[in-house]
Amino acid sequence: MISRIDLRGPLPGDLRSVLPRAELDVEAALDKVRPICADVRHRGAAAVREHTRAFDGVDRESSRVPVEEIHAALAGLDPAVRDALEESIRRARVVHRAQRRGEVTTQVVPGGTVTERWIPVGRVGLYVPGGRAVYPSSVVMNVVPAQEAGVGSLAVTSPAQREFGGLPHPAILAACALLGVEEVHAVGGAQAVAMFAYGTADCARADLVTGPGNVYVAAAKRLLKGVIGIDAEAGPTEIAILADGTADAAEVAADLISQAEHDVLAAAVLVTDSPRLAGEVEAELAAQVARTKHTGRITEALAGRQSGIVLVDSVEAGLAVVDAYAAEHLEIHTADAAEVAARVRNAGAIFVGRHAPVSLGDYLAGSNHVLPTGGCACHSSGLSVQSFLRGVHVVEYDRDALAEATGRVVALAEAEDLPAHGAALKARFGWEVPS
Repeated sequence: MISRIDLRGPLPGDLRSVLPRAELDVEAALDKVRPICADVRHRGAAAVREHTRAFDGVDRESSRVPVEEIHAALAGLDPAVRDALEESIRRARVVHRAQRRGEVTTQVVPGGTVTERWIPVGRVGLYVPGGRAVYPSSVVMNVVPAQEAGVGSLAVTSPAQREFGGLPHPAILAACALLGVEEVHAVGGAQAVAMFAYGTADCARADLVTGPGNVYVAAAKRLLKGVIGIDAEAGPTEIAILADGTADAAEVAADLISQAEHDVLAAAVLVTDSPRLAGEVEAELAAQVARTKHTGRITEALAGRQSGIVLVDSVEAGLAVVDAYAAEHLEIHTADAAEVAARVRNAGAIFVGRHAPVSLGDYLAGSNHVLPTGGCACHSSGLSVQSFLRGVHVVEYDRDALAEATGRVVALAEAEDLPAHGAALKARFGWEVPS
């Protein structure tokens, strides 16, 4: 069901090349999304409508969901689900509110200051996937940090669903209602990203688009980056677990399965220095997968080239492996798990010990589950309040402070053969360099 990779002994120099990873051919998808995005740019709402009809089998006069439908979805929501969403929102707000950054003024020299001011983007488009699963939790993870950042205008979009009258899933609409979001669009795929990038009669253009999606959403983000800001090109979801012989095989297997449940391309990777644990996890996978609902999807994900059990000589070697892998989600199931977790450098989110599974982070930990995939955690962060803020430096110098700097500015400007740069300062002092 799941392959093994034996890395006991000296680790290879290029660890990434030998570790399992899903293939996501965004470049190939670009050829398919380019004409869609161009069509939306030139024909606006009419193009969005046509592509939604072609891809989702839904034909709506307007992409925008009527506000009364959003509130009706909340009224019909299962009370237990509503309670869980409300608590998820509360916990997410606690965490993301603490991420707010205040204005900081630094005195560089007497009479000269630089202030870093944090300004929210004006308008954001928040993409919530639809398809094999329903993700009201992704509404929470996108909307809460945008709201806590102070974004003035935000819109949610999610693919139109034929079985729900051409609207997004009711649970997604209900989550929007709980968060006070009244602009929701029934649009998915590349045409949704293009809608936010260029604007239509139904949807004003946005400055930034965030949220995970399929390969066509990722390709549209790549294509339109610069026309619109993006958070990341999300790939298939992934979990890595670093475990030693103290780990519980049934719990490790359950966590691998929970991530494999997302998609046939989902990655589930166990890194361990215990051959005994590896064998026990393999047995647990066989037993537990047979009992779960999405057996076919999970089996395909676990058997794919993106999943595997990696054997190493030690937890130290395991740390090197998981840092090279740079997982979206990383669980630590070792003795002294907190100490081991503190040594991890590359991961989208780290889950410490047996009582912090990834599923908790997906819904109720308070952390954000929109995280870097495909090894991007070595250079990128997950979605946060910072994703929706722009740092702007405000420079204030008085005459004396400028005079003190002028000689050095002139020297540097002339060294770069840009004398007009220096002249811009000398013009303020009668074309002389102040002494």
